[in-house]
Amino acid sequence: MRLSSFVITTLIFLTALVFSALMAGLSAYLIETRTEAAVAQQLYDDGYDWAEVEVDGLQVQLIGEAPTEAARFRALSSARAIVDASRVRDSMIVEAAARISAPRFSIELLRNDDGISVIGLIPKSSDREVVMESIAQTAGAQTVADLLEVADFPAPEGFDIAMFFALDALEDLPRSKISIAADQVTITAITSSLAEKRALENSLARRAPSSVKLALDIAAPRPVIAPFTLRFVMDGAGARFDACSADTIKSRDTILTAAQNAGYDGDALCTIGMGVPTTSWGDGVKTAIEALQRLGAGSVTFSNVDVSLVAAEGTQKALFDSVVGELEADLPSIFSLSTVLPAAINIDGTGDNEDGPPEFVATKSPEGDVQLRGVMPNERQRHAATSFARAQFSAADVYAATRIDEALPKGWSQRALTGLTALAKLENGALVVQPDFIDLRGTTGSNETNAEIAQLFSDRLGESAHFQLNITYDKKLDPTLALPTPVECIERTNAVLASTKITFAPGSGDIDAGSQSVIDDLADALKGCEPVPILIAGYTDSQGREEMNQNLSQARADAVLNALQARRVITENLTSRGFGEASPIGDNETEEGREANRRIEFSLLEASDGAEE
Repeated sequence: MRLSSFVITTLIFLTALVFSALMAGLSAYLIETRTEAAVAQQLYDDGYDWAEVEVDGLQVQLIGEAPTEAARFRALSSARAIVDASRVRDSMIVEAAARISAPRFSIELLRNDDGISVIGLIPKSSDREVVMESIAQTAGAQTVADLLEVADFPAPEGFDIAMFFALDALEDLPRSKISIAADQVTITAITSSLAEKRALENSLARRAPSSVKLALDIAAPRPVIAPFTLRFVMDGAGARFDACSADTIKSRDTILTAAQNAGYDGDALCTIGMGVPTTSWGDGVKTAIEALQRLGAGSVTFSNVDVSLVAAEGTQKALFDSVVGELEADLPSIFSLSTVLPAAINIDGTGDNEDGPPEFVATKSPEGDVQLRGVMPNERQRHAATSFARAQFSAADVYAATRIDEALPKGWSQRALTGLTALAKLENGALVVQPDFIDLRGTTGSNETNAEIAQLFSDRLGESAHFQLNITYDKKLDPTLALPTPVECIERTNAVLASTKITFAPGSGDIDAGSQSVIDDLADALKGCEPVPILIAGYTDSQGREEMNQNLSQARADAVLNALQARRVITENLTSRGFGEASPIGDNETEEGREANRRIEFSLLEASDGAEE
C-alpha cells in the first residue's frame, strides 16, 4: 500500500515536470517568434529591408550588409525600439566603400598683355614644377598668376601629351585662352590680320599630336578695304569672283546668293571689312550680278561707288542696251555706272602683233626670270619701264627687248607699269597690255592675290578699265601654309626611321606592337606632304627563297601604308612596293648586316622610278 502511494506520487511529479518543461518551451518559442516578427516588421517599416533578424532566447541578432555605417546604426536603433538594447546583438557588416573616382583634370591658360594666369587641377605625376617653369619662360618679364592644384591620382591617358602641346602653343599666342583636357585642347585667340590667323591655324594643326583633338576659334579684326572692291566674271570657264568685299554678313550672303543664282559654285573668299561707301553695297552688287546674268557673259567691277559693266565680245547690242538701261534704273542712286561693249580682242602675246593692237608683254618664269617685249612710246619711258621692272623683280633677272612706237595712246606707260606691279605679285605668269585691254594670267601662293590685283587695276586705271585675270592659286606656294618641300618630306620621314626602326613579327607582315609609336611619328612627319608622290619601299635580308622575300617585303610595305591610312594620313600619293633582298645596305653574312637590310625606306616616287629604269 505504501509502495503504490510512492509510485503514484512519483508519476504525478514527473508528469508535472514534463508538462512544465513543455509549457516553458512553448512559451519561449512563442516569445522568440513574436519578437523576431516584431523586430523584422519594424526594420521593414523603417526601410531597412537589407537587415535580417535571428532570435536566440532573449538575444536578438541583426545580420546583413548595411550600405553605410550610418544605416547600420539606424537599423540598431530601430530594433532597440522594440526590445531592450542589452538584448540586441550587432552582427551586421558595412558595404565596402566605393573607390573614390579620380577628379577631372583640366587646365585653363589665359594670356594677355598683363601676363599669364593658370588655373586647374593636374595629376601629381605631371610634375607641377616643370609645368610652371615652362609657363614662366613663356611669360618672360610678365606676371604669372598661379592657381594650379595637384591631386594624387593617375594621369588620364593622353593628358600630358595634350598639356605639353598646349604649353608649346602658348608661346605663339600672346592674346589667347587655352583649355586643356585629356582628350581635347581648345584654343581661342586673336590675331592682328587674316594672314596671321591662317598661318597660325595651319601651324597649330600641323603641330598637334594625332591623339589630341584640336578645336580652334581664332579671330582677326576686320580689315579696312580701300577702295572697297568687288569683281565678278562670267566667261567660258564659268562664274567666279576675282575680288569680293562685303560690309556685313547679311551683305555677303546677299552677294553670294546672287552669284550662285548666276552659276557660281565655288568657295568665295568674300572679305568682310570696313570702309564701305554705302549701306546699299550688297543690294547694288546683287543688282549688277543679275544684270550680268541676263547678258550671259562679261564682268562687273565695283570700286567704291563706281561700277563698270563689261559685256563679252560678240554680245548683241540690242540685248546690251536693254540690260544697261534696266541696270541704270535699278541700281541705288549713289552708284555711278559705266559700260563697255568691247570690239573683238586679238591677243598675240609676243609684242609683235602687226595685225592687231599694239602690245606690251612681260613674262615671269617659275625660276624668276623676267622678259619685257613689245612697245613703249619713247626712249625715256622705255628706260623707266626697264628700271621699274628691275626694281620690282631684281636687276639680274630682267631682260628687256622693247622697241619704240610713238603712236601709242596716252596713258600707255601707266598701264604697263601697273601691269608690272600686278605681275610681281605672282609666282610666275604673263602680262599683255593693249590700249583697251589688259590680260594677266599666272600662278600665286596667296588666295588674296586676285582681289589685290583687281583693286590695283581699278584704283590706278579707273573703274572702267577692261581687264581679264586668269590666276591660279597653288597651295604648295602659299607661305602661310609653310608646306614642306618634297625633299623635306623625305628627310623628315627617314629621320624618324633613323632613330627607331619599324619591326615586324618574324616572317610576317604584322607590325610589332612596339613599333606603333614609330608609325605615329611617321604620320606626324607626313603632315603637309599630301601632294608629294612618295614611295614606301620594303626590303628583307637574303635568307630564304627570293620569291618569299619579295612577297614578304611587299606585305611589310603594304602594312606600313595601311597603318598610316588608319591614322588618317591621306595616302592618295603614297605607293607601297616590295624589293625583296635587293639593294642591301649591310653584310648578309652577319646578323648585324641582315638586321640592317630588313628595313622600310621612304623616297620620292619619281626618283625611285628613274633609278629603276
